[in-house]
Amino acid sequence: MPVDFTLFSWTTWSGHPSVLIGLLLLEILYLVVVWPRIRQCLGRVATFTAGVVSLFLALHSPLHELSDHYLFSAHMVQHLILQLIAVPLMLLGTPPWAVRPIVQHNITRNILHAVTSPVTAFLIFNGILILWHMPLLYNAALHNHNLHILQHLMFIGSAVLIWWPIFISLDESTRLAYPWQILYLFLLSLLPAIVGAFITFSGSVLYTFYADAPRLWGISPLYDQQLGGLIMKVAGSLVFWLVLIIVFFKWFNREEAQSQHAQANKQLGGHS
Repeated sequence: MPVDFTLFSWTTWSGHPSVLIGLLLLEILYLVVVWPRIRQCLGRVATFTAGVVSLFLALHSPLHELSDHYLFSAHMVQHLILQLIAVPLMLLGTPPWAVRPIVQHNITRNILHAVTSPVTAFLIFNGILILWHMPLLYNAALHNHNLHILQHLMFIGSAVLIWWPIFISLDESTRLAYPWQILYLFLLSLLPAIVGAFITFSGSVLYTFYADAPRLWGISPLYDQQLGGLIMKVAGSLVFWLVLIIVFFKWFNREEAQSQHAQANKQLGGHS
């Protein structure tokens, strides 16, 4: 089949008005909440806004068109942006004091603690990841817009759960200790590598929607699928490892500071 380069344009931005309206409302709501202390958290505001912009780029830019109509590999990039870039940035940009009103009541606090516990969050995230990458459901979502919206919402929601123990701590009693954070992130890095490897090394096209899609740039459906699996395997795991390394150095620096403080106190005690 001859390659038709007129099928897609990097200058065409498409999406649904509901996405744009929803993201604007999300940003406005965030600014309303943090406005009383906005001077104290300008860095967090910039981080949260970067997360919202990431959502916009994933769901409203030419990447959205590529994902929905042409390339599985582009769809994989879109999903990674939603789960591993946009959500962590928004949680990192959320001050703990902005979340505390949500957990003032016992019911909401208990529900939140239950679904964001590392074990529960891990199981939900990986279960949803496996479920939606089954060919039957994945292809169905591409053919049904409402099902596709549900898929994205479940990806985003499960990402909030897994990143919550790392980026949100309402008090010291709920903070996940650094060694456990490192183990948790390591385990989270495994499933994207496993699922990505399965997709990459599959000898047939699993997602038939893309087999019937118009071909761009001479990329065959099988090569596109292999590339998408490789993106998931490498980039997906790499994000978790990057955060793991950051957590490790935070732990190391804290232990070093505590050791120096203890040594200083010991020396002061010896002089007294």
